[in-house]
Amino acid sequence: MDLQTLTYIVVGLSFALYFGIAIWARAGTTGEYYAAGRGVHPVANGMATAADWMSAASFISMAGLIAFQGYDASIFLMGWTGGYVLLALCLAPYLRKFGKFTVPDFIGDRYYSRTARIVAVICLIVASLTYVIGQMKGIGVAFSRFLDVDYATGLYAGMGIVFFYAVLGGMKGVTYTQIAQYCVLIFAYTVPAIFISLNLTNNPIPQLGFLSDTADGTPLLVKLDQTLVDLGFAEYTAQKGGTFNMLMYTLSLMMGTAGLPHVIIRFFTVPKVSDARSSAGWALLFIAILYTTAPAVGSMARLNLTNTIQPGPVGSAEGNLAYADRPDWFKKWETTGLLAFEDKNGDGRIQYYNDKNPEFAAKAESFGWKGNEMVKVDRDIMVLANPEIANLPNWVIALVAAGGLAAALSTAAGLLLAMSTAISHDLLKRTFMPDISEKNELMSARIAMAGAILVAGYLGLNPPGFAAQVVALAFGLAASSIFPVLMMGIFSTKVNNSGAVAGMLVGLVSTLVYIFTYKGWFFVAGTEMLANTPDNWFLGVSPEAFGALGALLNFATAFIVSNMTAPVPDDIRQMVEDIRFPKGAGEAHDH
Repeated sequence: MDLQTLTYIVVGLSFALYFGIAIWARAGTTGEYYAAGRGVHPVANGMATAADWMSAASFISMAGLIAFQGYDASIFLMGWTGGYVLLALCLAPYLRKFGKFTVPDFIGDRYYSRTARIVAVICLIVASLTYVIGQMKGIGVAFSRFLDVDYATGLYAGMGIVFFYAVLGGMKGVTYTQIAQYCVLIFAYTVPAIFISLNLTNNPIPQLGFLSDTADGTPLLVKLDQTLVDLGFAEYTAQKGGTFNMLMYTLSLMMGTAGLPHVIIRFFTVPKVSDARSSAGWALLFIAILYTTAPAVGSMARLNLTNTIQPGPVGSAEGNLAYADRPDWFKKWETTGLLAFEDKNGDGRIQYYNDKNPEFAAKAESFGWKGNEMVKVDRDIMVLANPEIANLPNWVIALVAAGGLAAALSTAAGLLLAMSTAISHDLLKRTFMPDISEKNELMSARIAMAGAILVAGYLGLNPPGFAAQVVALAFGLAASSIFPVLMMGIFSTKVNNSGAVAGMLVGLVSTLVYIFTYKGWFFVAGTEMLANTPDNWFLGVSPEAFGALGALLNFATAFIVSNMTAPVPDDIRQMVEDIRFPKGAGEAHDH
């Protein structure tokens, strides 16, 4: 059976499963739409949380970034995983104890302020919308390859799928769909990794394979280092970025993870506080399977790609692949527009090297090369293309397509749900329309989600970076705005409503301004835009890493303003003390 037909069958069966679950678990009440009726088993919730959290950035983009950044990309492994531990230990059980439906619900009641609730909704929407752009990028990449169409058409197809099952099922439908999606994505990620590890190192365990020797007796990472150096690239295992920026980047990802509303609300779906703790542990176990495999996938993908384009000695006539002889996977990814070649010297062969390296550029010129001819290699294609590059069986390639789609769709649905509940529950029900009926509230949530899908799809057509880079910006926004106010709300009785509002605004605005300034989105006529380079960054901190400094500004502002304004009322202080001793689960209620 040919690859296209097999891919249609595998992906079609997975979609049929998702749709069937969405119809079976269709939400009929706001409790089911917002929190799945609080009846999800801890193990099932752990699996759904893992799928919700392991997005297109984890499945599709992270290994691609590791493939091209090497050691420096370890910040994603440390930041995202460490952040989940922070969330599980410091936030999830206490927020479940509080017994609300949403993050703004907690902030509004803890800080006894309608303004705090509204500002929290704004922070949530900004962070979640930025995050969902990254998911839409992943959806577009996966669908474009699966359907053999351009990126934009693939994105539109993915939007239609998300619209159907997320709008229909709410949290109840999304939860059980995500359980199925986790099974699909983890199987799709690990099976190809096992095959490729066997091919390259004869070791079936990818986590050990990328530390093992290749067929010629050379350790895989040593061989990769030498291959890249021969083409003018930096060593794969060398640190290339500044240490302080790596630290800030890691902290930003950690705090951003712990402050992501769409992950936090997953812990509102279990019956008891003890179940929230238990499901956090299960989720970490399920997440670890993919995250310990990603370094192997990234390193092996880069070696396979480089060896395919540069099969012979550097500079020799037979060293570079003839464009006419390019393999089928190359042609198919060219169709998507995510892989592009330009024959700069007219010799019909593909020169792939680092033309930004002055020393190697001079050497390349002596070969008659006119510049790197792989003018576009989108990092986000690496995981999906890797099985094809490695000539794995068609069923494995089809499985990876289904896994990539499952990862992108699961997180997109969770993010869109978080935004829709913030609008319908926190803005309408709890703030502007307290008398709205449950039926109309549910309808408002679905309309809000449909609108969010359209906005996210539009922005996904022109994303500001690779999926993981866009997601990193979202984590920075969550770290600077939401995480500090949650931590202070649980562990401090001194921060009042004025401090919380001021802190959130300072953290959010400072991070947005910094990101917009260096990403070129913030431009005033008559001024010269700052180049997005380490020399121009404040303290050498990149836009993706500024969330850690934004969080520091949030904490400092909140405490300073709180000390200058009225103290926290006694009943709120008592409520905070009660939250920190989770002896039982509170029931969700509106008042």
